[in-house]
Amino acid sequence: MTKTKTKNRKIGLFQIVMLGLSSIIGSGWLFGSWEASRIAGPAAILSWIIGALVIGAIAFNYIELGTMFPESGGMSKYAQYTHGSLLGFIAAWANWVSLVTLIPIEAVAAVQYMSSWPWSWATWTHGFMQNDQISNLGLFVVFLFILVFTLLNYWSVNLLARFTSVISVFKLVIPLLTIVTLLLSGFHAGNYTSQGFMPYGSAAIFAATTSSGIIFSYNAFQVVINMGQEIQNPKKNISRGIAISLIISIIIYILLQFTFIGVVPTGQLAQYGWHGIDFQSPFADLAKLLGAYWLYVLLYVDAFVSPFGTGVSFVAQTSRTLAAMVGNEHMPKFIGKINKRWNVPRVAMVINLIISVLLVALFRSWGTLASVISTSTLIAYLTGPVTVSTLRNIAPNFKRPIKLRMLKIMAPTAFVLASLATYWAMWPTTIKVIIVILLGLPFYFFFEWRKGWKNTATQFKGSLWMIGYLIFISILSYIGSSSFGGINLIPYPLDFVVIIIVSLAFYHWGVSSYTLTEDFHKAAELNNKIK
Repeated sequence: MTKTKTKNRKIGLFQIVMLGLSSIIGSGWLFGSWEASRIAGPAAILSWIIGALVIGAIAFNYIELGTMFPESGGMSKYAQYTHGSLLGFIAAWANWVSLVTLIPIEAVAAVQYMSSWPWSWATWTHGFMQNDQISNLGLFVVFLFILVFTLLNYWSVNLLARFTSVISVFKLVIPLLTIVTLLLSGFHAGNYTSQGFMPYGSAAIFAATTSSGIIFSYNAFQVVINMGQEIQNPKKNISRGIAISLIISIIIYILLQFTFIGVVPTGQLAQYGWHGIDFQSPFADLAKLLGAYWLYVLLYVDAFVSPFGTGVSFVAQTSRTLAAMVGNEHMPKFIGKINKRWNVPRVAMVINLIISVLLVALFRSWGTLASVISTSTLIAYLTGPVTVSTLRNIAPNFKRPIKLRMLKIMAPTAFVLASLATYWAMWPTTIKVIIVILLGLPFYFFFEWRKGWKNTATQFKGSLWMIGYLIFISILSYIGSSSFGGINLIPYPLDFVVIIIVSLAFYHWGVSSYTLTEDFHKAAELNNKIK
């Protein structure tokens, strides 16, 4: 393959921004504002700001790592470079679990929206849902969606980039049209104060940040990191792609929340309060109430397009995450095989397709599938601040195309914010995630057994801090404030103080627990290839 052909198959800045936006702006924008308002009232707008700060702080650390190691599926490898294969496996497995679950979730979301299409010719779609779950007929359609998601990625990253660039423009235009049209149709400034700005207290603001899908909505910035090897000029475009896509999505989400709060009919609000506002298709229902019927129809179309675009993007990311786990040497090598013609991990895509189908066949509810996504992702993210700080200490001479300022402050801050956001997911989500992570450990120990338990003790030492952290956050989630599902042994806001103090201790423990293995030398070789 010539250098020209290789370059042509790589993704430029515009395409990577569109891919990032296509991943971030999915089903979250259609329901997030409504869910957050029901939990926190008008103060939900603060929840979106807090969520942006959490994800922004986390992404800050990964920008330096992504430019140091521009590789496919990079977020599954960083922890292994500094702390050995066990921590690398835990982080990669947690990240993969969250991503592979997103594929059927977006398919379920698209089919669920289709089930309420208002047109007479679409009555056949009304049987896709039964008792708030996907029916057998709907399940068949979900399978078809997952198959289409996969096929659009199966023939090259370039085809994916072209598809998502087109669909992302559509996904950007519709939310902006919704904001402008609804604000002009009927904005009630009194909605912000009639029930009180914080009708359910300050704890509800934090609860909404994770439980209403805000963290879930922002989360997909990592698609840029995981496709590092396919990006043109990764030194500049990784950081630019993350920053631009995140900034645009943050502005859109905050404006959507501002709009939703202001256009809810005052009569409904006075009668039911924020807890009682009930919409099947929130923004579409508001458009109908305000007489904007053209927008009502357009929103139903977008309710199909947005999850579809996100599902396609996550097939690409999830396949690279699974393929990258082969580098951990605790997954069969054939999973990481890259198709030479199209430069995509086809075997990993097929495996993810099968797992996605099994997941949705067993758990047909969007809520059930979503219960562990945010928390498992945050647990994977916890390793980023530890890894980037550790590399500053043990590899000061590594090439850093982007060397972040204030890392000594930002890294522990990101770790603490990720810990708080994990706690906001509420008990028993935390223990469910830990169980899912434990389900992956037999793969790790099987390969350790095949290698004669070589260096297993060293690998365990490098991950002991994470094991202790998972135990701590699970116990605190159970005994913590009732506002977050606990038994209120440690009430709010004292629970936040405990998390901050103990998380900082775990962060420093993690930074000091590095282990110099063969993986560190592989990282040095990869870093040395940067021009």
